[in-house]
Order: sequence, then structure tokens, then C-alpha cells
Amino acid sequence: MNLHSMLQARAADGKPLRVALIGAGKFGSMYLSQARRTPGIHLVAVADLSPERARAALLGVGWAAEQLSAQSLDEARRNGTTLLTDDTPAVIASDAVEIVIDATGSPAAGIDLVLACCKHGKHIVMVNVEADALAGPLLAQRAREADIVYSLAYGDQPALICEMVDWARTAGFEVVAAGKGTKYLPAYHASTPDTVWQHYGLTAEEAKAGGMNAQMFNSFLDGTKSAIEMAAVTNACGLTPADDGLAFPACGVDDLARLLKPRADGGLLQHRGQVEVISSLERDGRPVFRDLRWGVYVTFAADSDYVRRCFKEYGLVTDASGNYSSMYKPFHLIGLELGISVASAGLRREATGAATGWRGDVVATAKRDLREGELLDGEGGFTVYGKLMPAAVSVAGGYLPLGLAHKVKLNRDIASGEPVRWSDVAFDANSEAVRFRREMEAGFR
Repeated sequence: MNLHSMLQARAADGKPLRVALIGAGKFGSMYLSQARRTPGIHLVAVADLSPERARAALLGVGWAAEQLSAQSLDEARRNGTTLLTDDTPAVIASDAVEIVIDATGSPAAGIDLVLACCKHGKHIVMVNVEADALAGPLLAQRAREADIVYSLAYGDQPALICEMVDWARTAGFEVVAAGKGTKYLPAYHASTPDTVWQHYGLTAEEAKAGGMNAQMFNSFLDGTKSAIEMAAVTNACGLTPADDGLAFPACGVDDLARLLKPRADGGLLQHRGQVEVISSLERDGRPVFRDLRWGVYVTFAADSDYVRRCFKEYGLVTDASGNYSSMYKPFHLIGLELGISVASAGLRREATGAATGWRGDVVATAKRDLREGELLDGEGGFTVYGKLMPAAVSVAGGYLPLGLAHKVKLNRDIASGEPVRWSDVAFDANSEAVRFRREMEAGFR
């Protein structure tokens, strides 16, 4: 509740948090727009494959050219300016940096960045939820061993869900369900970058003019991003997926308590303590009344006559029994809110969500009948989507994680809707990402 005053104190003492951003895309740019207006923050460096693209991003969100004049990390630290560079290893190794933000979106790059931060003692904020879904439990363990903070990114929905789960539990409620909203229909699982814009009501030309990446936007539509984000939530919050993964029921905010409770009590959940994503569309395509497409929620239980009476007295929306109620946040502000994680890590050494165990996994699943010899193209592509499932099921089945289903060739036919297995692809056993993930699987209990 006092992060801002703590930042002000750091600014007054001339000891701002020294931050480096890796990746100046959309999420990174949103953070940059706010970082320049936040006391107690010094953006020491922005590392990007294209420093000129990073410069354009900074100028585009209001930074002055003279602020980007540093020629070295030491100069940036001394003068309060910012270095633009493509040398990420040097940024992480530098004493000028305390906190690293991974906004790359690459699972393999994310693993490398976290391990580098462990080596050099830098806290890391993971916008890169793709890496967290692939190997977050082991990455978080390594971070604890290195005495650094490994944190999910506030502003992204998983960290906001973690906050709501923590609120409910700290207030003494059992969390029955937690999750987010999205736009979903079953047919979307087969969507490709060629079909994505029709589902968003855009033409390809309009999307191009808006700088929209078809494969990235398709990952939001085909269910992959929802699976990735809910894997992060299950692993951070001690919740679990249903055996069949996400069902994406159509549900508005007024029906959360009625629907997001166990089937035994007339709801849709397999069990208490489940993650679920709700759709803003009915199955016939009609919009859901008071949908939660951009937001997050928790449902929780009273489990006593007294608390049920309090729910009624204070106007909470409940199910018919009065035992289940909910809280929700209708929006998330993505990178505009990321400073919460930066401040929390730097000032309190607290994560805004981090894996505490391995409970959910995201498995590459065929979008259509795939043929031997085809090359998988990963998240949001033409070949596979990500499906959430219990980690125990994934490991027992030998399933290929979605985060490694990129530029690997199939060695057998895969039917539409079938999960892909490690044994179905020719993978590079020597790559750092593969070795790290296999280490996590080998240690699974």
C-alpha cells in the first residue's frame, strides 16, 4: 500500500531502482511510457535486437532524445541517462543494473535470461509468461537458490489473478475458482494467421496498418495464450486444472458465483480450487451479458451460516445457496501497470506471483491432421495450439510442451486434436531450453 512513498524516498535519497528492459515491443513500450513518470526509477538500459527500434519506441512514448544519450552502462548510471544496446549479456552482468524485465516473449530466451540473472544476482520480472509456462517451477526454484526475486508481471492477467487469490485467502476465504475472461468459440482452436482477422472483425489491411502481428494475435484467439496464462496461475497459486483442461464456459460477471462452483453444488467445475477461463461469447456467437473479456476473477466460499449472512447483508452477488460469491476486476492495463512488479521486487523483495510447484502444463496439440515431415511453427501458428492439462498427465504421457513446438519436424502423422509427444518430433537434445525442461520433468514428483 506504500510502494509509491517508498519510491519517492529512494528518489529523494538519490538511490533510484536501476532497471533494464529486455525487448522493446508493445508490452515494453507500455512500461516505458510510465517509467519516465515514476519517481525512484532509473531506466539504465534497454536491450533489443534492434537498438534503433528501441529508440523509436522510447521517443514514441514521450522520452526526450537527450535522455537516450548514454554511450556505456557506467555513463548511464552516473548521469541518469539510458543506454540503448543489443548486448543483453553485458546489461545483465553490469553492476549498474539491479532489476531486469524480460519482455522478449521467447521461451528459450527467457530461460537463458533467468539463469543469467541468477548468476549475476539480478531480480527478474517475467513479462515472458511463455517461458514461465515452459519451465517456471524450476526457474523460480533456481531464483530462490540464488536469492533473487523471480516475479510474474503485474498488468498481465496471471499476476492480477495471483493478487486476487492472495486477497481472498488472506481474508480467510477458500478460493473455489480463479481465472480470466477472453473471446472464445470452439472453432477458434483451428484458427491460423490466415483466418485470425476475420474473427476480430478486421481486414488484413487494417491489421497491417495497425502494426498487428497475425501469429501473436492468433495465439490469443486459438486458446494458446489462455492455456499459458492459466498454467502460470496454477503453478503460482496452488490451484489445479480440470482433467480436460479449460472448458471456456460462456459466463458474465453476474453469473460467476452461480457457474464457477463445483458440479456437485450445481456449477460447472470439476473440483474446488480450479482455474478456468470464461468466454465473452455464447456458443452461438451472441455476446454474453456483462462479459469479463478483459478482466480477471475469483470465486470463493462462505462455508458458514454467519459469513453467508454477511454476504447477504453487504449486498454480495451469490449463487442461490448464498454460499458462493465472487470478486472481479473488469480490466487489465498490461505494461502500464508493470511498475508494480518492479517496485515490489526492488523495494520489498516480493514477487507479484511466482511458481511454488508444478501443477499445470501447456501441451502442443494438433490444429488439423498433420503429416510426417511437417515443421511445427509454435504459438499462434498454423500447426498446433496450446492445451492446458495437469502436469502429472503431461509428464506421464510424454507430451511435448508448447514452448518447444517451434521449428521441430514431425516424424509421424498426428491426427487433429491429438497431443504431440516428445517422441513424435526430432528435437535438439543439446539446446539449453530442452535440457532445462527435461531436467524439470525428470525431477517431477
